[in-house]
Formats: sequence, C-alpha cells, structure tokens
Amino acid sequence: MWAFVLTIAGCFLLIDIMVWHWLFSKAIGPPAPLFSNRLDKYPSITVIRPVRGKDPGQYENFRAALDNGYPGDVETIFIFDEWSDPGLPVAEAAIQAHIASGMAGRARVEVVSLPPRNRTGKLNAMIIGAQMARGELLAFSDSDTRPDREVLRVLVETLVAGRPDIGCTFAPVAVQFVDSPTAGDVGYATMLNSLYGPGAAYTAYRNGAKMPFIMGQLMVFSREALYAIGGLECAEGQLVDDMYIGRRLVKAGYANIIVNYTLPIIAGGLSFGHFLKVYRRWLLFARNGLEFSFVWPMLWRWIAFYAAIGVLVAAAALSAPWGALAALAALIGQDWSAETLQRRLGGTATPFRYRWIFFALLILAPAILASMVRSGVDWRGREYRLGAKAKLELAHNRPAEIFSRWSEAVGARIRRL
Repeated sequence: MWAFVLTIAGCFLLIDIMVWHWLFSKAIGPPAPLFSNRLDKYPSITVIRPVRGKDPGQYENFRAALDNGYPGDVETIFIFDEWSDPGLPVAEAAIQAHIASGMAGRARVEVVSLPPRNRTGKLNAMIIGAQMARGELLAFSDSDTRPDREVLRVLVETLVAGRPDIGCTFAPVAVQFVDSPTAGDVGYATMLNSLYGPGAAYTAYRNGAKMPFIMGQLMVFSREALYAIGGLECAEGQLVDDMYIGRRLVKAGYANIIVNYTLPIIAGGLSFGHFLKVYRRWLLFARNGLEFSFVWPMLWRWIAFYAAIGVLVAAAALSAPWGALAALAALIGQDWSAETLQRRLGGTATPFRYRWIFFALLILAPAILASMVRSGVDWRGREYRLGAKAKLELAHNRPAEIFSRWSEAVGARIRRL
C-alpha cells in the first residue's frame, strides 16, 4: 500500500517539474526582433552608473557601457562617493579610451557626498546623478553589467514607441563568467539564471510584459513618470529602491515593462562564503520588494524539492524501489530543468563539477531565511541595519567615518591639482 502511494507521489512530483519547466520555457521564448520599433528621432538620454569598488571585468564593462550604440544623444555619468574608490581610475581610463576612439557620446566621473542615513549608497548616487543629468530620459545601470550595442536602444524604443502609460522599461539579466568560475560564481549564476530569471519571465508572460516592480540592473525612465511619484527620493528608507519605485509607478497608473532582451551581469572570483551573503541579501530583497505572484512559482520549486527528498527517504526506509526511483527522477529533473533554463536565458553553462550547487541553494534556503532575523546586511562594503519589512533603520555613516573620508577626499583633491 505505502509503496504504491510513494510511487504515485514520486511520479506526481516528476510530472509537476516537467509542467513547470514547460511553462518557464514557453515564457522565456525567443529574443525580440532588433528592428521592430525604430524611431524617427531618438530622445537624448543620461545613463547614470553608480560605482562602488572594483568588479570582475570592470574596464570591459565600462567600455561596453560607453560603446552603447544608441542612435541619439547620450551622456554617461559614473558616480562615486569616495576619491579613493578602486573603480574610479578604471572609469577614468575607460572614458579616456572612449574619447580617443572618437565614438559618439559624452562621459564623466563625479564624486559625490556620502549617503545620508536614510539612503543606500546606490540610491544616493542615483538621486544626485539625476540632478546632474541633462537627458530627456534617465537610465540607471549597475556597474557589474556589460550591455551590448542594442539593449539601450531597445529599452528606449519600448518606452517611447509603446503605450503612453509606460513609465519604465528594464532588461532581464543573465550572469556570465569572465574566467573559469568559482563555486561562488556558479551559485550567483544559479540564483539569478535558474530561479529569479525564469520567475521574472513567467510573471511577464502572464501579464503581457507588465511587471508589478522593477529589477533595476538597467532601467530607463521618463522624467514625467518619476515626477509623478515624487522623484527617486520616494525610495528613501528602502533597502530595495528599484522594486519599491516600480510599485510606486504602478500605483500612480504607470506600467513597468520588461523587454525580451537579456543584459549580461559579469561575475568572477566570488567565494562560496561571499556568495551566501549575496544569497541572503537577495532573499531580503524578496522579503522587501517582490510580489507573491512572482515568488510563489519559486517557492513551489522549493516545496517540490523537499517533497521529493521526503519521498526518496520514505521509499528507501519502506523498501519501495519504484517510489525511490520516481523521487530520484524528480530530483534529477529539477537539476536538468534549472540548467536548461539557465542556458535559455543566456547564462553560461555550469561546469559539471558544480552541478551540486543548485541543490545546495535549495537545501540552504531555510537556514538563510532563519538568519534573516538578524537586522544587518552588508552591501558593497556598507553595513545596513534593517527594521520591519527589511527597511533601513538609519544606522550607517558614523561621524568619525564621515570626517575620515572627508579628510581623505580633500587630500585626493590636492594631489590631483
């Protein structure tokens, strides 16, 4: 009797995994055509890239950001909050190489003040960068992304040539490696490419490309939409600015559109221990910014995984070989589905020696969730204390730290004269 029940349960889980794989694959679909919405005149745009620290392949990231192929007037502003930031000379070198190449577009480096206590460093850079911007449209791009010569144009065409209620367009992402990946790199890629990426594609597919929030590795706004929600300052006090801004846009009657054109995130040299901190931070992002309609397909994949483990253990204990085989097939099917979806999204194939990492992410999720009772999160070298719903508790930037960095900035200014 129990052997039959376990066999049926294992088969159900296997079928469930295959059905979800089909749904995710259908949602991802083929890339959008590149020349579908050509404009007679492209509006001017300012691309703001907040930078803190040095990322893998950073010079190539910055060169790609400047060689963006946009047909209209474009300026790029690299925003730092410390003169001593190791990424600053990299940005300056990329700008000089861009100028020497004679390619279109202007770019400059700006060093701004440290963020006040109610802003993350990224949001502070976005707000100040928007105040400096001269473009008709505003774009914000993470420093670890490497855009090609089409994605910015596709985002603008969708924003301008689409429905009049579109306030923001943004690109889905896929993690790619600059070198032989570490376990941490593969963990990061698996998290984004195998879990978040298919979830985003499925949500967009169900809603006609409209999203209830923004995943802001590269996002383009109309100024009118930002003005309608009170500007970027509306996200002060939030850990996850892009998702919150997206929700505010929806409440104001605007739509957030995710385009069917993938933006690479470049990873390299990430230890597995460091990745676990990133994993925890993304789960905090989910707690603060993701709608349940987006989360539940991923949650169901976790439930199906643990259910398959339970069936496998029970079948082994009760000597039910067909039940054990069905449960094992369900587990293998989950790994196959994750890897296949990752490649469909444009991610780098996982080396076979790291295929265990997908299961590690599912196994470690409860422990990571339990650790979220602690109120702190480290992000780009800053520690933020969090209160209810993962909002900032305004705890960073002590007076001594501010004075020390101010002195350092003055010294750097003098050395540059």
